[in-house]
Amino acid sequence: MSVLLGISGSLRTEATNRKLIREAARHFGGEFIEADIRLPLYDGDDEATTGIPKAVQVLADQIAAAEAVVISTPEYNQSFSGSLKNALDWVSRTKGGPWAGKPVALMSAAAGRAGGARANYALRLAMTPFRPRLLTMEVLLAASRDAFDENGRLQSEQV
Repeated sequence: MSVLLGISGSLRTEATNRKLIREAARHFGGEFIEADIRLPLYDGDDEATTGIPKAVQVLADQIAAAEAVVISTPEYNQSFSGSLKNALDWVSRTKGGPWAGKPVALMSAAAGRAGGARANYALRLAMTPFRPRLLTMEVLLAASRDAFDENGRLQSEQV
């Protein structure tokens, strides 16, 4: 069975980016796994003494095993979230290059009119060294607070 891994750059339980990856999964049709990026802050000294944390290795293994990955990030100060950057930094330290050749879709849900376009651009740049197959189509969801119904579904099918 096809596996889609969803990574939300927001840690909030009811984050619109979390809802957006769940909507993508609903349309995917295969198995969906939502990654957990609540990881310790990357610290080279900690890595040298204790190695790769188990939660980081789990994330890297999930990326490697997935048929595709969808990442949705909020826009914080014209870039993507620090928690997502931390996860990317940690996974880059694992063996095997889990991102290499992996189809990755980038999305953003943001309160502003641009829908997180700057965050997606910054994320695309940050992902490039890992050599994924970044899909050219992006989803930029503006005014995201009002975009979902009470069940977490997008109110507009046009998205």
